[in-house]
Amino acid sequence: MPTIEQTIDIDVPISTAYDQWTQFEEFPQFMGGVEEVRQLDDTLTHWRTKIGGVEREFDAQIVDQRPDQHIAWRSIDGTTHEGAVTFEPLGAASTRLHVTTRWEPENLTEKAGALVGADDLQVKADLKRFKEFIEHRGTDTGGWRGEV
Repeated sequence: MPTIEQTIDIDVPISTAYDQWTQFEEFPQFMGGVEEVRQLDDTLTHWRTKIGGVEREFDAQIVDQRPDQHIAWRSIDGTTHEGAVTFEPLGAASTRLHVTTRWEPENLTEKAGALVGADDLQVKADLKRFKEFIEHRGTDTGGWRGEV
């Protein structure tokens, strides 16, 4: 299972970055290939993606969540996918996000993409768009501060 790791520094306070990241239904605004995310309850999300012409639907469970520290998840059906985002304060108005994700490519196109690093580039581009999204807004669209 390929592992992808990317880090980005964002010029917003840690609480703003964290709160925005908990707004899963907003992910299609900055994540390439994510068509829809529905939050079913505090820990369960339903995803619909279309990447490289391959459409997928799956549910993901948040397995560990601590406000302003980290969020970890794993799929519970459909595609094999898991990961975590950690939030590190760099000062009063700056935050470092570190994303680690692992997933199991299922077809030849996905395996070839993983082999040439397309997945790394996608995550890097998604983080850049998240940075632009939240820095441009200057505030989050909401937040959930519960622990899992």
